[in-house]
Amino acid sequence: MTPGKKLQGLVAATVTPMTPDGQINLSVIRQYVDYLVSEQNVKNVFVNGTTGEGLSLNIQERKQLAEEWVCQGKDKLDHVVIHVGALSLPESQELARHAAAIGASAIAVIAPFFFRPTNKDELIAFLQKVASEAPAVPFYYYHIPPLTGVKIRVEELLDGIKERIPTFQGVKFSDTDLLDLAQCINKNEREQFVFLYGVDEQLLSALAIGANGAVGSTYNYLGRKTNLMLQAFAKPDLVLARKYQFLTGEFLNFVIKLGFGVAQTKAVMTFVSGIPMGPPRLPLVDTSEDFIIKAKAKLDSIVWPDGD
Repeated sequence: MTPGKKLQGLVAATVTPMTPDGQINLSVIRQYVDYLVSEQNVKNVFVNGTTGEGLSLNIQERKQLAEEWVCQGKDKLDHVVIHVGALSLPESQELARHAAAIGASAIAVIAPFFFRPTNKDELIAFLQKVASEAPAVPFYYYHIPPLTGVKIRVEELLDGIKERIPTFQGVKFSDTDLLDLAQCINKNEREQFVFLYGVDEQLLSALAIGANGAVGSTYNYLGRKTNLMLQAFAKPDLVLARKYQFLTGEFLNFVIKLGFGVAQTKAVMTFVSGIPMGPPRLPLVDTSEDFIIKAKAKLDSIVWPDGD
């Protein structure tokens, strides 16, 4: 990892490789790291999140994965962010302490979603209790209301949060409410916070209003293409940037109609990278061979602006 380097650009929301019988497969993490760096030009990862089935794993599995990513990412990755959110506050605190002990670059926490916080103060109280267990580690809030049902606006959450959580650095913003994101960025006058967008098919829209980068599953296998979109946006060459975004959207629109989730992401990663990602864990079920054939054909048919 690279201490002191700002978290920005693309962050791959990592898949958790599993064996055919559903056990986590740590043996391919080194190959996974090398693939992200050399093939996708992605040097930041978000471990044990939604794509990684983090909340379907037990505490020991989550610790083992965190350790392996930190170990294999040393001197190769810029940031290894560990998601430590859980429904149980003590478990989340335990994971935060562990992430700090192994040298994670940062931690992130999702809002509890069974017994949910109903207002800003309740949510911040939970986040503060977790963040305080890793007092020297940068802290990010993982905002994903479509899955948590916690719809407390981030704009509201940010008011006074630094006083309550001194390690607070920013938000993984996985929602389509770009008005909320825009208000956050507009209020971020001193640019003290980082906003990483989490809806891959709308990234260009988020960049246009000031997002610092993105966390997403597609950057596992479309990282190089998305980096070219970021470069085009920075020039600025908006026509070229839109081409990349539209083509990413074309692929995602196609697979979403077939049924696209974590299981299908694992299948795509397997055929693109050549690294066996294995099946998902129940209640998710493995993807069909028909999906794999159609998704691969669609991806192969796309003609990217760089000629690949």
